[in-house]
Amino acid sequence: MKFIHLTDTHVIGGNRTLYGANPARRLALAVDSINAEHGDAAFTVVTGDLTHWGDADAYAAFEAQIRRLSMPLVLMVGNHDDTAAFAGRFPDVARDENGFVQSRRETPQGTCLFLATKMPGTHAGGYCDKRLAWLKRQLEETPGPVFLFMHHPPFRHGIRSMDAIMMHDHAAFWEVVAPHRDRIRHLFFGHVHRAIFGNWRGISYSCMRGLNHQVALDLEADESAIPGDLAEPAYGVVLADEDCVTVHLHEFASRAPRFPLNAPEGEFGEGYATSMRHPGFADL
Repeated sequence: MKFIHLTDTHVIGGNRTLYGANPARRLALAVDSINAEHGDAAFTVVTGDLTHWGDADAYAAFEAQIRRLSMPLVLMVGNHDDTAAFAGRFPDVARDENGFVQSRRETPQGTCLFLATKMPGTHAGGYCDKRLAWLKRQLEETPGPVFLFMHHPPFRHGIRSMDAIMMHDHAAFWEVVAPHRDRIRHLFFGHVHRAIFGNWRGISYSCMRGLNHQVALDLEADESAIPGDLAEPAYGVVLADEDCVTVHLHEFASRAPRFPLNAPEGEFGEGYATSMRHPGFADL
């Protein structure tokens, strides 16, 4: 099974730029790439922060691009999203019995649970008793393997500025998840705007880069001045079978030169290498 993990698109309306980049344009390029290179994926999931300001114009711009995907789509909300404005543009998105944008999807490799970690009034995440009850029931009713998807990570990852706005109900969340730890094959999240891979109490996890801007690797900066950069956008290509879950980071807009590594030595010569060299790589 193959699926695509896309996150933190941060689209704004009016074809405007954000931090010097155009998030709608970057989303369009991502959709083009997914359709062309991974059109056989079972689905694409966007793990929140679909827009930057949560306004109706931004959701319209987001929809104009995301609807071009050639496979099923799962949309989740993040701290930058406005749930009411989101619902106005995507009224048919699945919700739980309390109205949270939470759902499940059955696949040949396990049940996918898509969780809503948005907490109004803050950029930090939360997971209230009602959502915990929903998750507990889903896990108890699902005997086989499980994949978890969320916007905010429920643990610290070492970047101080982002750890301050992680999921704040992580202890209660773990209590619900812990009895099922051995069945959880992987946890996917966004929010951090970096490629991060690791293991949390026995559960493997991964985070993808955002599409517009990234969080720079500064472990000590606090949340009052989160350092950012415009590293190349990427999405995740996930391959799952009975034995393995593999997450590939795909820098779909990379301008780095490509060349055959298995060509006979010297076939292309120094002139070829020089002509293909990207200006930013000239002195590496």
